[in-house]
Amino acid sequence: MTKTRLNPLRSLASALFFVLCILPFATHATSLADITALINQRQYAPALAALEPYLAANPADAQGRFLKGVVLGELNQTSAAIAVFTGLTEDFPELPEPYNNLAVIYAKQNQLENARRALEMAIRTHPSYATAFENLGDIYARLANQAYSQATQLDTANASAQRKLTLLNNLTQP
Repeated sequence: MTKTRLNPLRSLASALFFVLCILPFATHATSLADITALINQRQYAPALAALEPYLAANPADAQGRFLKGVVLGELNQTSAAIAVFTGLTEDFPELPEPYNNLAVIYAKQNQLENARRALEMAIRTHPSYATAFENLGDIYARLANQAYSQATQLDTANASAQRKLTLLNNLTQP
């Protein structure tokens, strides 16, 4: 068996080619999965730190941007999360998930009309998106609760509104 001597320049060129051309694609191809794993482990700050270079290299990546919105929401950076999800709805109006996530944020802020509108857009873009329908039902229940509460405050003798409010509260209890 003969030994083959490696040409050091050729080996260096191959290594350089790998580092400059192939490794960045491999890193970005796996980094989104790594970022998702961090999010699943509730390691939001490291996930956000990992998302920054990923999105710098892939600014139009809807999934990466979506994950950034999720992380920002989990870190209670609400206005930044709203900006990310709103940008996604503008750049990818056919995706229902950013609308749904906007609705979740709005609901947490008790902006129920904004949440309702966002969910209706999610459903318009994807009529079989069950999560959006369930969330819309929750928003309607909260709106009904507000309406029945207001009715009972304005008319304390309104037994019908009180019964409905009680039923609705029992229905929405965890």
